[in-house]
Amino acid sequence: MCSHRSSCPSADAAAAHIVAARPEQGWNLLCNGAIVFDDSGELLPDGSVIAPHRVFADRLAVAA
Repeated sequence: MCSHRSSCPSADAAAAHIVAARPEQGWNLLCNGAIVFDDSGELLPDGSVIAPHRVFADRLAVAA
């Protein structure tokens, strides 16, 4: 499914590849089994959840 030679990285590693993309639904499936959502939240293969870590609009830099 992906190009990792020995095995895919663990679910907490950032080197996983997207194997299924569903942008219309707002999520991507990674080769290590994690599901990453557009709002930056994650569902890991063991069922644990990483809450979204969004930047709120009032904290964004405004271009001049």
